[in-house]
Amino acid sequence: MKSRLYVIIPAYNEQDTIAEVAKEWHEIVTLTSPDSRLVIINDGSKDKTLTKLQALQPQLPQLVVLDKPNGGHGSTVLYGYHYAEEQDADYIFQTDSDGQTLPDEFWQFWKERGDYDIQLGFRKIRQDGLARWIVTKTLRMVIWFQFHVWVTDANTPYRLMTAESLQDILSRIPKDYNLPNVLMSVMYIKQHKRYRFAQITFRPRQGGVNSINIRSIIGIGRQAVHDFAHLRSSILK
Repeated sequence: MKSRLYVIIPAYNEQDTIAEVAKEWHEIVTLTSPDSRLVIINDGSKDKTLTKLQALQPQLPQLVVLDKPNGGHGSTVLYGYHYAEEQDADYIFQTDSDGQTLPDEFWQFWKERGDYDIQLGFRKIRQDGLARWIVTKTLRMVIWFQFHVWVTDANTPYRLMTAESLQDILSRIPKDYNLPNVLMSVMYIKQHKRYRFAQITFRPRQGGVNSINIRSIIGIGRQAVHDFAHLRSSILK
């Protein structure tokens, strides 16, 4: 079984956590294959995130650091997915740079990689505040209203996908879409791909600032309703 894994991590103003996150996930990558890569994309950070990543490269040989202008989490995730596809990855895994997810829990996904097109981490217990819990619940209801499918944790930042299955999904998502992981979760389920949810640990942020508040939740909800209605017919063909 081919096992060329690309781990995609978007990063914005994570100077306090990025070195530890990079070291932990680089160890996972090296254990899968010498051809696997840890790809961390600096999304126009205004702090020392990029500098710290570049300083790590000599000691982390399978680390790839990409730098781009700030475009937001969603567009950066898509940037990473497209990069992995261009590099002929066999499997693509995405997580975030704030240290909330545990690398050790990756192995329960990796050992099942041949049985699923996508595996998603289910955050049953979230330790990152009420606001983000509300976001998860809001998205779940919006998805049900728009697509008539119940997605356990649509925007989870812990997902392992086969590159083959992801290629078609990506072709249907606008380049700068702000919630690509949500749409991808819906599409995998609606198109009857092989999928499963597995519970993961989700810790408090290990550094940085939580940017989600009640005002932004309202904005996310309104934008999601508008975007889902606009894209519904095209993404579910």
